[in-house]
Parts: sequence; C-alpha cells; structure tokens
Amino acid sequence: MAKPERLLQLLSAFKGKRIVVAGDFMLDLYLRGSASRLSPEAPVPVVHVASESVVPGGAGNVAVNLAVLGADVRAIGILGRDEAARRLLGALEERGVDANGLVEDGARPTSQKCRILAEHQQVVRFDRESSDPLGAKAERRILENLLRELSDGAQALVLSDYGKGVIGPRLLREAISRANKRGIPVTADPKVEHFKRYRGVTCITPNLQEAWGGMNRHPKASLGDLERLGRDILKTLRARSVLITRGAQGMSLFKSDAPPVHIPTVAKEVFDVTGAGDTVISVLTLALASKATLEEASLLSNIAAGIVVGKLGTAAPEVSEIAAAIRA
Repeated sequence: MAKPERLLQLLSAFKGKRIVVAGDFMLDLYLRGSASRLSPEAPVPVVHVASESVVPGGAGNVAVNLAVLGADVRAIGILGRDEAARRLLGALEERGVDANGLVEDGARPTSQKCRILAEHQQVVRFDRESSDPLGAKAERRILENLLRELSDGAQALVLSDYGKGVIGPRLLREAISRANKRGIPVTADPKVEHFKRYRGVTCITPNLQEAWGGMNRHPKASLGDLERLGRDILKTLRARSVLITRGAQGMSLFKSDAPPVHIPTVAKEVFDVTGAGDTVISVLTLALASKATLEEASLLSNIAAGIVVGKLGTAAPEVSEIAAAIRA
C-alpha cells in the first residue's frame, strides 16, 4: 500500500489539472418546507415551501467535485433552451466549472430533477428530461467540442453516463480513440444499459449492482464470484482496469496484469451515499492525471468516499479534508 507521504504528494498535484467531463448534465432543484396537514383534494401532504435551491446534478456533480479539488474543469454536454439551462449554467460557473462546451438544443429540455422535501423527508420527486438519442447536429457539435478539448491540453477525460442521450456509441468510440492516442486517461461511470460500449477505457467504476447488471448476471455473494466478474469485465471491455465500489465492503480493483486488490472502507459513519460514486471517479481521475498508479488512485478515491458518505446530501470533499484523513 502507498505511504501517506506519497498520497499527500499526489493530492498536492491536483490543483490546475485540466479535466474534461463529458456526459449528462442536470439541474437538481430542491424545494424545502414543512407539512402539517393533508390535502383535501388527495391523500398527500401539503408542503409549505420556505426555500428553494439549485445545484448541478448528474455529470454536473462530477464537475463540481473536480472543481472543489482544484481542477480546471471543462464541461461537455447538452442543454435545452430554457430557464433550467440558465440556472444550470449559473450554478456551474459559480462553482468554477467552464461550461463553454455545453451545447444548446431547443428540441429537448434541460434535464432537471425537482425534489420536494418536508423537513428532512423527501415527499416526491418529479423529472423533466429526454432520454432520446441526440439529433445529428447536436451530436456533431458536442463531439467537435470534446475532440477540441482533448487536443488542447486535457490531462484526463471523465465519461459520466446517466442515460440521457449524450454518451452515444459514436462519441464513445471517437473520444476513447482520441484520448488513447494522446495518452490521456479515460475514466467511465457507466449506465448499465451501455456497459459493454466502454471498450478501451483506462478505468471503469461501476458499483456492485451495475457490475453484475452490466454483464447480464445475477449477483452472487462470494469473493471468488466477484473476482471472476472483475476478470470477465476486463476481458470483455479490453479495459486497463475496473474499480468496483462495494458500499460498506469498500472497493475492489482489477487489472489485467496483476491480482485483484480489495480495499476496505474507511468510513466511520454513513449518513448518506448520495453522490459517493461521483466523488470516487473525480478523485480517481485527478490522481491518474497526477501520475498516480491505479492502486494509489483507488486508495485516494476510497478515502474521499469515506468522507462524503459521512455528510448529509450531495457533497464534495475538499483537499484539506482528504489530507486530514490521510494523516489520521
């Protein structure tokens, strides 16, 4: 295992790394209030809204995690031509994310998830989105923006797939090919339905459910079954590595040229796992861009995940928090 001094050295190298995030950018809208009665119209609570807030979601949360860690983040994706797009752009720019690579398309809405909460309890969520494939013009513009970024100083590429149309076969094929030719690490947080498209990536980071589902297999409990799964994913995707996140059991790293590495969780308390996968891929990617080995990058991402699951709601760890956890 890596020494703390080495992990701290890698952490200090995060600042200024140019990371491209391509994927499904969303607006997460939260309406918070209180509920003390049921509606006379239907058996549902009446929520008296006291506050409203927005944060970037989906690939946007990955971008924010990276920006909080000091990266120079370039966003590539699709927006509608609507109020949600304006609010999402503002939220990204406010958090230091370069959103110039986001393409407007008036034929589809900006992906938006609205959560209504009474006290700390979510009452309902409603979504506005399209999961249709991109039109030819929008796909071409997004691909042009992505390939330009990969040729203009990018040090790593994150593919953040939430199944909303951006990460299509052509984009994957051309982006992975261009990045591999330029020696740029490619990390991918997959959608189960698209799992086998991610051929040739540096590291794919499914959770345990996604790993089993992506290979069309029923989950099994033994470590031996997990290790067979990891080896088969490597072979199927011809990937350099697979990092399977396993919740309370930590993570398992698989590489084609070495035995698997099982990393136990470092979380002391788990309050909320929301966004933990985004933190894992963000720290992993920044570490690889900083010339970490896959083992070192996985260790750092595991430490960061242990921090965010100890917080309520979607959260991004800061470099100082990760450094403190390394020293502890």
